[in-house]
Amino acid sequence: MIENEGTQEVSRMVKKIILLFILFECVACAGVTVILPKRKITDKPSQDSISTIMGSSGKIKPITHYRKTFFLYGAEHLKLENYYFDFPVVYNDAVKKWINYFLNRGRGFFSRYSARAGKYAPLLGKILEDHGLPRDLIFLAMAESGFRPSARSWAAAVGPWQFMPATGKRFGLSISWFKDERRDPIKSTIAAAQYLKQLYGYFGSWELAAAAYNAGEGKIARSIKRYGTESFWNLRKYRYLKDETKNYVPKIMALAIIGKNLRSFGFSDIDFHDPLDFDEVSLPPKTDLVAFAKDNKIDFVELKALNPELLSWITPPGGKDYLLKIPVGTKLKELGPSKYLAEAFQTYKIRHNGAKLAQVARRLKLRPRVLKDLNDLSFTRPLRKGTEVILPFRLGDKRKSKLYASVYKPIPRKSVRRRRSYKKRVRLALRRGKKIKSPSKFYTVKRGDSLWSVSRKTGTSLDTLIASNIRIIRSRQIRAGDRLAYQ
Repeated sequence: MIENEGTQEVSRMVKKIILLFILFECVACAGVTVILPKRKITDKPSQDSISTIMGSSGKIKPITHYRKTFFLYGAEHLKLENYYFDFPVVYNDAVKKWINYFLNRGRGFFSRYSARAGKYAPLLGKILEDHGLPRDLIFLAMAESGFRPSARSWAAAVGPWQFMPATGKRFGLSISWFKDERRDPIKSTIAAAQYLKQLYGYFGSWELAAAAYNAGEGKIARSIKRYGTESFWNLRKYRYLKDETKNYVPKIMALAIIGKNLRSFGFSDIDFHDPLDFDEVSLPPKTDLVAFAKDNKIDFVELKALNPELLSWITPPGGKDYLLKIPVGTKLKELGPSKYLAEAFQTYKIRHNGAKLAQVARRLKLRPRVLKDLNDLSFTRPLRKGTEVILPFRLGDKRKSKLYASVYKPIPRKSVRRRRSYKKRVRLALRRGKKIKSPSKFYTVKRGDSLWSVSRKTGTSLDTLIASNIRIIRSRQIRAGDRLAYQ
């Protein structure tokens, strides 16, 4: 009887999905915008949310908890409210160091992370649970970004889960100049859940899975092979892993211990942000979001905060309609298929025959793909004088506004620029310099020397010095103790 009822329930759900699919297909053909009903995606704050960060596994009763639980041994003297977690947590010197940091110098960081957790952690925890993962893995996102969708690292990792571009795309996240789904708290958490599940499948250990999330699965696999141990705490003793990875897992555990015992550590006064909630509306491609927000009395800043993945003032051009999040209870005016179609673009007029779209992008320091997406023009075909090229900027906006950060070519870090300049100079020297075939004199590099200073000291041209010592110079700069042939 139970099995029949379950089968009937599944059948009813399938019918609903089919009917919704047919509805959307009809709507798409008619070019009509659909307002979807309110979507509740967050947990209600529990009674114990004062003492534990919402979205975590909360106060666990190991006998009745649906997942395997882990007891925090060695911390009994702290007299915590909660000693149980749904992923392994230990109390050792490395973890104590991070607990001490967040209770003192990093206290402000923890308070801000926790306040922000009120908005995002319930959603993240629910998605992790739905994918069969421990809810307490939300503290990995806390360590990565402090729950900031706009977080960006020096290595170009982005979003609450700090996905690198290649890894994000590997798990289905779309990344372009107008949209970066690594910043979407829902889609990025689904991708992170899939990735973490895969990593746990590889290593069979949450400590190693978390370390691999930081360093990459290849790095951890090589480390295991090199040292013959599958214990993260043993691998941590060796030099192969970077300090960042060695500290990563203890940091997550420290955040979990404090986060599930807020009162015990003196964080009972955190002002949690309201849980994320929104309605959704389906809008056509290239919709002017500024005009849409103004006409429907929605604060544009709030609209951008609800849709952090959108990097521009328009919905993504081309493709399907875009499902836009809007404040709960917003009453929208009647929406036609092209009512808010973006038209207020700034333009660039071609000044002479023969110019190409790629040249315009280079002149304005824009990503070439931006102009390609906005203009029905060829990259390589010459343009006529007077042709107007549509630019991604809205009329009246400053081109250097933060809103347009994604349309410009990224500026490499200083270290990258220096390395590129060095390699360029080496290539030039190889073309111009004469290599000393049988050197008889050598100069031993001293601390503070450069190729230029050695060239002046020895009276040898810089090009000849580089060409004659290319085996040393090709891959790195000179170091104290190097012997350079100069005659």
